[in-house]
Amino acid sequence: MISVCMATYNGEKYLKEQLDSILKQIKSSDELIISDDGSTDSTCTIIKEYQKEYKNIYLIDGPKMGVQKNFENALRKSKGDIIFLSDQDDIWMNNKVDVVLDAFQNPNVVLTLHDAQIVDQNGQVIEDSFFEHRGSQSGLFKNLWKNSYLGCCMAFRRSVLECSLPFPPKIEMHDWWIGLISEMMGKVRLIDKPLLKYRRHGENVSSFQHHPFKKMVMNRLYFIQQLVKVRKRCLQ
Repeated sequence: MISVCMATYNGEKYLKEQLDSILKQIKSSDELIISDDGSTDSTCTIIKEYQKEYKNIYLIDGPKMGVQKNFENALRKSKGDIIFLSDQDDIWMNNKVDVVLDAFQNPNVVLTLHDAQIVDQNGQVIEDSFFEHRGSQSGLFKNLWKNSYLGCCMAFRRSVLECSLPFPPKIEMHDWWIGLISEMMGKVRLIDKPLLKYRRHGENVSSFQHHPFKKMVMNRLYFIQQLVKVRKRCLQ
């Protein structure tokens, strides 16, 4: 069973295109869990219209505590063996689910991270490869210093989720946290193929901007502290 966990907030502009790209790939026995963080536009109305046709869409109220807690809310409701993260404004390419699930045929793989095209608000390609843009690689220490993990390109086993929750209160990004947990737990598979159109526009929550050096160091020290706690709790 697949769980797709999406966090929404005032996402009416791009939401239909994203929902269409997901729903044509997952089965009726899978689930799409959408945690909405108090949208004031037509986001929830759009989702409820889709629910009339798709009984595997579950709309839940978000905690209104920001994007990380909104994703955590959706993840806590999930029941799937393999869990996909989804933003509200991207586009899944047609073969995303099949390619990702094929990678999990290897029982040692606990998380997959696939490449993506970076597109603008109109869906026009800005860059052909997020991997090349970011210099993406696997490896705990490499990703502790420079993060390769992008939530919308990730899927992981339930065992990873169980060790990742609850998200520590001061982590910089939830997808980075899940990626680092996965690096400790087993094999991370990078799929060197774009399976998503990653939309960049003026309303994105995530940013490509770097923090000041001191803050970057403090963030990583906090990650290390929290990873040690998880290792003692889950991996011994």
